[in-house]
Amino acid sequence: MSRNVGDLLRTTARGLGQTFLTVGFVLLLFVVYELWVTDLQSAAAQEDLTTELREEWSREAPAARAVPGELTDGEAFAFLHIPRLGEDYARAVVEGTAAEDLEQGPGHYRDTAMPGEQGNFAVAGHRVGRGSPFLELDEMRPGDPIIVETADSWFVYRVLGDPVTGDLAGGPSPVPGQQIVSPADVAVISPTPGGAADGPATGAYLTLTTCHPEYSARQRLIVHAVLDGAPIARADAPAGPPALNGQ
Repeated sequence: MSRNVGDLLRTTARGLGQTFLTVGFVLLLFVVYELWVTDLQSAAAQEDLTTELREEWSREAPAARAVPGELTDGEAFAFLHIPRLGEDYARAVVEGTAAEDLEQGPGHYRDTAMPGEQGNFAVAGHRVGRGSPFLELDEMRPGDPIIVETADSWFVYRVLGDPVTGDLAGGPSPVPGQQIVSPADVAVISPTPGGAADGPATGAYLTLTTCHPEYSARQRLIVHAVLDGAPIARADAPAGPPALNGQ
C-alpha cells in the first residue's frame, strides 16, 4: 500500500511539474509577444503612417485636407517630436484613443483641442509594448520642448514647472508639469488641466498621458506643457524650429 501511495505521489509531482513548465512557457511567450512582437508591429505601422502622411501633405492642397471634425479614428494628422526622448524622436499622432488606435501610435483624445488651439491638446500613448512611445515620459523636465508638426505649421510647447529648480510642481502656472493620477481622473484632459470638463480654457496646453508604473495600468503618468509663442510656418522653417534640437 505504501509503495502505491509513493508511486501516486511521484506521478502527481511529475504531472504538476510538467503543468508548471507548460504554464511558465506560455507566460514567457505572452511576455515576448507583449514586449517585443507588438513593438515590431507598431514600428511597422508607424513607418506606414509616416510615409502616407508625408506623401499626403506633399500632394494635397491645404483646402483638400481633413479638418478636425472630419478626422476618422486611426487617421494620422500630425507628428509629435520630443527631443528629451531622443534626437530623432518623432511619432505620427492618430485620431482616437481606442485600443486599435493606440496600437499604431500616440492617439489624440477626441473633443480635446487641436494643435495650437486654446484648450488642451491631449494625447495618450502606451508606455510598454505597442511601440512604447511614452516609455521614458517620466524623464521630462520643466522647460523641455515638445514640438507638434502639422501640414502647415510647427507648434512648440514647453513642459510646465520651474526650469531653474527643476521642480515639476513649481513655477508660475497652477498647472503642474507632471502628475500621477488614477485612471478615473479625467480632469487632466480638461480645457484647463485640472479644471472642469466644460470649463473655460486659460491657455493653449498639451497633455501627454500614459500608464504608471511601467508594466502596470494601476495609475496614469501625466505631463503638461503650454504653448510657447506663435506657430511657425513650415514654409518658413522646413527643417523645423530650433526647439527640435532641444533648445
